[in-house]
Amino acid sequence: MEFLLSGVTAITWQQLVMYGIGGLLIYLAISKGFEPSLLLPMGFGAILVNLPLSGVLNQTIEGVGNVNGIIQWLFETTIESSEALPILLFIGIGAMIDFGPLLSNPKMFLFGGAAQFGIFFTILLAVLFNFDLNDAAAIGIIGAADGPTSILVSQIMHSNYMGAIAVAAYSYMALVPIVQPFAIRLVTTKKERMIRMEYNPSSVTKLTRILFPIIVTIVAGLIAPQSVALVGFLMFGNLIRECGCLGSLSDTAQTTLANLITLLLGITISFSMQAEAFVNAKTLLIMLLGLVAFVFDSIGGVLFAKFLNLFLKNKINPMVGAAGISAFPMSARVIQKMGLKEDPTNHLLMHAISANVAGQIGSVVAGGVVINLVSQILKNMG
Repeated sequence: MEFLLSGVTAITWQQLVMYGIGGLLIYLAISKGFEPSLLLPMGFGAILVNLPLSGVLNQTIEGVGNVNGIIQWLFETTIESSEALPILLFIGIGAMIDFGPLLSNPKMFLFGGAAQFGIFFTILLAVLFNFDLNDAAAIGIIGAADGPTSILVSQIMHSNYMGAIAVAAYSYMALVPIVQPFAIRLVTTKKERMIRMEYNPSSVTKLTRILFPIIVTIVAGLIAPQSVALVGFLMFGNLIRECGCLGSLSDTAQTTLANLITLLLGITISFSMQAEAFVNAKTLLIMLLGLVAFVFDSIGGVLFAKFLNLFLKNKINPMVGAAGISAFPMSARVIQKMGLKEDPTNHLLMHAISANVAGQIGSVVAGGVVINLVSQILKNMG
């Protein structure tokens, strides 16, 4: 079905749907404040790439010839051929992160791993829904609520659904304040949510802060070589922050660089939101599977904390385990607010921050592990 505007331009119903999706993303960004730096350019880009004969896409125009569109050029240059934008964004993210609370409370590293359970669970579930293994791997990464990692994995895996995966990952990043409390309450009691945790940080030396990103990069490179690009750039950004001699570069990475790349990434990924590829039953299924991955990532962290409490004298508030996902610092803030709601004197922020920054590392390592595993499985099958 097509609709005519001014008797000249035909618009399909699928394109109208994409205008609605673009408008919804813009509304969530402006009115609700849900990750506006991500959702607003994605929403506007979704409208741009679905305009008939859109000048932002490559096309052949009669009487003019081949015309290169800016969004398609950006996509092919900075994502499809090099994965440059999502990788470079991690320099800014790394420069923003203070690993001090995690280094002073190293047991929180465990939650950066435990809260990746939903990724692997959803990969298996996606295969059962007849997605091929490459697509299933990319869909599973949505659970970390980590947009750049989801984009990178879907690109390396040559997934056919990058647009839907990117929208799902960034949407769930934005919806952390809504989804995580629901997931946490499913598997905790009020008594558990009121568990108090003392915060007695030990001092972290400057040498430790400097060595940490170097050691993490080496270890991640040995365990999951495919994660080196993500982990390495994340840790490089953190090294710029902690070295003490690159203050202006650290500030630039945290603000100008991160903001510019986020802006470009949001509008560039909209290339894969063209109506003919996006508006179908598979997209809806991907959104649902992404939600399952996100919920089970959160639940995995909570259940792991409850398991540890069986052996610990000083109990861990299970909600802290849910902060082991990659959505930093949104998840930590959610845990703090939930803790204060149950007990106005119970401050969990620093514990949750520790788990949250561990989740930053955990999600990118999980991405590398998934790429390695899937590549080996496909190699053995082929």
